[in-house]
Amino acid sequence: MRTTIYLPDDLAHVVEAYLKEHPETSLSALVQEALEARLRRNPAALLELAGIVEKAKVNAGEGAEDRYLQER
Repeated sequence: MRTTIYLPDDLAHVVEAYLKEHPETSLSALVQEALEARLRRNPAALLELAGIVEKAKVNAGEGAEDRYLQER
């Protein structure tokens, strides 16, 4: 599918900056990755996309915050 979307200027600047920092990633690939993560309700993919966590040991429903405190 080919489509046209509108990005507000502030978001467009963030996207442009991201793509400059990650020249191996195209706009199309970035949008596809974000949509797949969001639409498939894959929290691990969303966190990885955000650069927060590559792979969590447990999910939030398993008391992840408690395990974090115990491991410290």
